[in-house]
Amino acid sequence: MKILVADDNAIARLLLERLLPQWGHEVVVACDGKHAWELLQGDDAPRLAVLDWMMPGMSGPEVCNKMRKRVGRPYAYLLLVTSREEKQDVVSGLQAGADDYLTKPFYPQELNARLRVGVRILELEDKLVAAHEVAQFRATHDELTRLSNRASIVDTLRRELARSQRDGGSCGVLLGDLDHFKAVNDTLGHGAGDSVLCEAAARLAAGVRPYDSVGRYGGEEFLVVLPGCDTPNLLACAEHLLQAFRGSQFVTSEGTLSVTISLGAATSTGASGMTADALVRAADKALYQAKGNGRNRVEMAQQGVNTQLQVAQPVTP
Repeated sequence: MKILVADDNAIARLLLERLLPQWGHEVVVACDGKHAWELLQGDDAPRLAVLDWMMPGMSGPEVCNKMRKRVGRPYAYLLLVTSREEKQDVVSGLQAGADDYLTKPFYPQELNARLRVGVRILELEDKLVAAHEVAQFRATHDELTRLSNRASIVDTLRRELARSQRDGGSCGVLLGDLDHFKAVNDTLGHGAGDSVLCEAAARLAAGVRPYDSVGRYGGEEFLVVLPGCDTPNLLACAEHLLQAFRGSQFVTSEGTLSVTISLGAATSTGASGMTADALVRAADKALYQAKGNGRNRVEMAQQGVNTQLQVAQPVTP
């Protein structure tokens, strides 16, 4: 564990610089409170700090107080070391944000034991954060494809529509459905079907801009949200995605096969005030027409008028 030692006393610093490596720690040294505060703000800052109470520039409690006001940073375990022994001093240090308190002169093994407590707490904190991130990911992502799930991608669409309405811009969506996907499951099994879904998700995600969003809308349906995308650019993106599916066969445990996708496209401008549900319904209607007109194509729905972009006939798996 990397530990910050902050003390203006050279002898005290030297003692800790010799002790802590013996216990398996890496030591970073500060000679005053201001320097300690600066070191604790770095990208690779120590997560555990041993702070002297009285230091030039900024006292140990002042450093603790500033640390506890930070937001969005990993938790740091702060141990105050001082010659003050009054109970009120202990209370003041803990109220300032310190996690523990050690009185000088200290017994080295007591310091070691208190540092081990700090390490255990930080490890527990990291596990809780990791568990929360996993739970958050599972709540917002599809387990199979790792794309955003339906609720999450629709939330993204709502946010982008609100942004376009504020800025007077446009927002496009593509609703895609894999062609003849039921035949894949029926003839090759659901394992092959899952492989196709994962590969389709990867091709869609790779075929859009970094700030676009792709989600699994349900079954073999995918929703693509394209902020700032007008009709010509939306059609160009749709054609690019169609080509990504036609470009090479899908590899599954049961062999390779050709897979195509049909797309329904719709755009909303800031002035239209279109809701997310209405925009998806428009794209869904266009998708239905793409299926009826031969699959492996895109249909564009906008302001109640449908236009077509002709593409090759579908390739049946």
